[in-house]
Amino acid sequence: MPTTQTLHSRSAGKIIPATQAKRSSIAKAKALAPEVPAQIGSTPQTRFRGDPDIFGRLVQDHDRHRALLAMIAATRGESGERKKLFKELVKELKAHAAAEEQALWSTVMRNPKTTDDARHAVAEHKQIDDMLADLAARDMASPGWLRRFAGLREEYLHHIREEEQEQFVQAQKHLSDSDVRYMKQFFNRRKREEKAAAKVTTQIKH
Repeated sequence: MPTTQTLHSRSAGKIIPATQAKRSSIAKAKALAPEVPAQIGSTPQTRFRGDPDIFGRLVQDHDRHRALLAMIAATRGESGERKKLFKELVKELKAHAAAEEQALWSTVMRNPKTTDDARHAVAEHKQIDDMLADLAARDMASPGWLRRFAGLREEYLHHIREEEQEQFVQAQKHLSDSDVRYMKQFFNRRKREEKAAAKVTTQIKH
């Protein structure tokens, strides 16, 4: 069985030690605000961290998002760091979700054995997007903003844990090596395009 330290992938891509993959993702987040701590703590076990194909690529993003969430939680008021990190988080989550749906879930949804997992993941993407828009519409300096942000953080961490430990596991069983290699290439292209077009939208939730 693969371990969380080094995944022996089915494909011929380059395998990266899990700890190295995680450090690299955190470093990308830290580059935006080097003075803000990114204390993400322990992460749920997943056999995909370091995987050279689509699932490892998605976990790479997840770890970056974990770091951004931790960094925002460490900021104060309407600081420049909070504004910058939140904008980056919004663009990252929007682009990641859209590219993931196009590269992975659109295919997985067509298989009756994994349709429910795909629909669940896509529904949670919409819920998270609504929470981001609600936060963007509120005063960052208000005491309630960080409380609402904590709710978003909890929701998103639950979402990616579920993907890494359950939904990706089931999806992989029904995909070929060529599928997952192609999906990674397609995801990378769509992620770049989606992020370039992503905007921060505002909409108070009722």
